[in-house]
Amino acid sequence: MLTHKGTQVLHTPRLTLRRFTPEDAQAMYENWANDERVTRYLTWAPHTSADFTRQLLEQWCSAYDRPDNYQWAIEYEGQPIGSIGVVSGSDLHQRAELGYCMGYSWWSRGLMTEAVQAVCDYLLYEVGFHRLEISHAVENPGSGAVARKCGFSYEGTRRGFHKSHDGRFLDIALYGLLRENQRKAAQT
Repeated sequence: MLTHKGTQVLHTPRLTLRRFTPEDAQAMYENWANDERVTRYLTWAPHTSADFTRQLLEQWCSAYDRPDNYQWAIEYEGQPIGSIGVVSGSDLHQRAELGYCMGYSWWSRGLMTEAVQAVCDYLLYEVGFHRLEISHAVENPGSGAVARKCGFSYEGTRRGFHKSHDGRFLDIALYGLLRENQRKAAQT
């Protein structure tokens, strides 16, 4: 049984994961949402203006009233540098799929791994999900490295599964993590 608690503030040694606010629009736009390097394998194109980003954040913020909504700003040194959230899920099957992205300037520092681990702990042990999933474009191996560092197991590749914002069909690698496997990994 799931106990939905919504997007709560989470802290790690270097990060604060928190709800977005419309005031984050300029930083989100500048730090990652307008960058083709960040959005290359995503369904959404780079944002064209901070106003567009603000409109999106207003929609996201209105969804925070729902206890089954999970969407965090990843804050580092006082500024939002990325996002992480549940992009799909099933209460019946107690599973959720995570999606995340981070500004290019902060890649390769272990920050996304730190954020994913905090969200996994929260979703598995506080909310009660049985299974978490991460999917990524095969052409984006860094995302798979994050999944593996957080204890996810590679489960296969879905060919031509995802259409990127520029119309390319991408092969998508799937990773899964079960709550009992996470406990075992934490004990070792």
